[in-house]
Amino acid sequence: MWITYPGDFEIWLGNAFNNRRTERGAMFPPFWKQDTHYVTVEFSTVVRLTHPETIRITAEGRYNFMLDGKLQYGEPSTFLIPDGEHRINIKIWNQTTPPALFITGDTIHTDSTWLATYEDKIWIDENGVAHGSGIYVPAAVHPAFQTIEQRPSLFRLSTSPMRPVSVEKEDGGILCDFGKETMGYVILHGVRKGDNIDIFYGESREEATDHDRCETLDRITVPADGDYIVPDSKAFRFVHVITHDSPLSDVTALYEFLPFETENSGSFECSDPLLNKIWDISAYTLDLTTREFFMDGIKRDRWTWSGDAIQSYLMNYYLRFSSDTVKRTIRQLRGKDPVTAHVNTIMDYTFYWFNSVLDYYTFTNDIAFVREIYPRMRSLMDYVLSRTDTQGFADGRPDDWIFVDWVDFPMPKRGVMAFEQILFAKSLQTMAECAQLLADNQPDNLPQGSLTTDDYTADARHYSSLFSSLRQQTDNVFWSDEQHAYLHHEEKGEVSQLITKFPNMFAVIYDFADAQRKEEILHSVMLNPAVEPITTPYMRFYELEALCIMQQHDLVLQEIKDYWGGMINEGATSFWEKYIPGEKGTEHLQMYGRPYGKSLCHAWGASPLYILGRYFLGIRPLKPGYEEWECRPHLSTLSYMKGSVPTPHGPIHLSVTPDTVTIQSPIKGGKLYVGDKCILIDRTDEPITIQKSGCSK
Repeated sequence: MWITYPGDFEIWLGNAFNNRRTERGAMFPPFWKQDTHYVTVEFSTVVRLTHPETIRITAEGRYNFMLDGKLQYGEPSTFLIPDGEHRINIKIWNQTTPPALFITGDTIHTDSTWLATYEDKIWIDENGVAHGSGIYVPAAVHPAFQTIEQRPSLFRLSTSPMRPVSVEKEDGGILCDFGKETMGYVILHGVRKGDNIDIFYGESREEATDHDRCETLDRITVPADGDYIVPDSKAFRFVHVITHDSPLSDVTALYEFLPFETENSGSFECSDPLLNKIWDISAYTLDLTTREFFMDGIKRDRWTWSGDAIQSYLMNYYLRFSSDTVKRTIRQLRGKDPVTAHVNTIMDYTFYWFNSVLDYYTFTNDIAFVREIYPRMRSLMDYVLSRTDTQGFADGRPDDWIFVDWVDFPMPKRGVMAFEQILFAKSLQTMAECAQLLADNQPDNLPQGSLTTDDYTADARHYSSLFSSLRQQTDNVFWSDEQHAYLHHEEKGEVSQLITKFPNMFAVIYDFADAQRKEEILHSVMLNPAVEPITTPYMRFYELEALCIMQQHDLVLQEIKDYWGGMINEGATSFWEKYIPGEKGTEHLQMYGRPYGKSLCHAWGASPLYILGRYFLGIRPLKPGYEEWECRPHLSTLSYMKGSVPTPHGPIHLSVTPDTVTIQSPIKGGKLYVGDKCILIDRTDEPITIQKSGCSK
């Protein structure tokens, strides 16, 4: 298999990915620091052979080869390794794509046991033997790059043909309707060399036909006769093609997508047809935004955003369980040291990034990834701690973007915000748990420069102490016994009396609030009509999760039907960046002061995938990788529901009626709660049905 330096493939791919964004034909790069891959990487291993062995060497980049510290001639494509113990070192330089190595032999092959370093700390003695030092890490392997033909630099998504559902003449051109939101490459058939063609894309008919204000467009001079595939993939439902020379014979497209394993996918079906449609459109929305990375919206930003991504990860654990896409996105978002700004320049997005690592471990039990990413967690936390105030709070600096959410009411975002402190505290808790995990699971024969057990143990104590202190200080400053809520913020020594849902619902989700405070928050904040409502699916994700934790399942089910059903009533074929029910007609297309600025396919719009899987099917891991798990189904107002939740070992299937619960699991360690009874579930090839009679509600 191909090996690379950890994170370098993702950083290189992420640069190509994030810089594809355009606004009305002009390229629009990200406004945060973009790192690059290490251009020179050395890969090494020690082999022990009883017989000589010929290896075959393929590299992406120019390289040299050393055996036992001695440089060999040229760039050998094959090499005979003598019997005995030998050290192999291969140094690759590649300015354009990440240095990558593929070696095969009878027993020798590249894999994660090889070490990698970007440091060139080598000296050569009087006998011509090289000696090295530096920081070594296990080389990165990628499931997509198992054969010599599957080079990392050639990574591409899949495509399939797609035709419009209707074509009509419109304003001197052809207007194609592909029937639903999609993403891919438009194909112009029967064009001639030199033809000048304009293409206007739209998530709505109005956008595609508004040539002066649509968000994306292409102006093309055709390079050759025949069929022409427009080079860059775009998001669209409608495409308006204007030809200035020869007429077209046809317009089709290639749908671009990331393949997934259908055998281990999530599903949901119930007695309510609207809820079924909401699930299906949510799944389609997440599939469209699951690409090389988890992106936010497929039309406008097309970037990786940490706040969007953490929700995509959680929804993904209940739909496709694409752990590789999660790891790619986490690595890409973090980038390299030194840290000069928050992730995406947004303070809250930095905190989401930390927490996403522990979430990933909980669902997958992939401790190797935690060990790989921990040094970058550590250096990022050093940056965060360097910017705290005298109380230990993370306060927004002038160069920080404090996002929280898009809101339609005056909400201060400066000073010390309770919402940010709760996220910060959770990040410190995550650091402590990851450090302790690694302290308890140190492998033998650590690579040179690795953190030791003592390092991890000291970190765990340090971060745990900071977490406890910050939690107490946040309670002291922001909790109001009079208002039974966390107050919004402190600025210039004054704590405002503003109450918003944001800090309160996160206090519930992260167990910041005890049982009594949760009950107070439920009535004084979450169910209080005087508190400003949330109008983005982004924060409705957390609002509905908090309500489920407080056992408000009936209310949540109705909220899902009203809110996401409202988008369906407005013609949504994928779910949006923002939805305000009172808006009418083309008002639903507007955002950022632009008539078509709103994304009509946004990853955070797929929230019902997580809410229905986690809190209605009720399945979640209790120990990493589902070593132990539980199922607490909530039928709520439904007559029946059934579905599947993917795990690293295959899907758990569940069916619930008012009288029975039927479950089938590929793994043991399950705890099924029916009423007040807990039933242990082992691996079963056949479904098990439990009668609810005799189980109190």
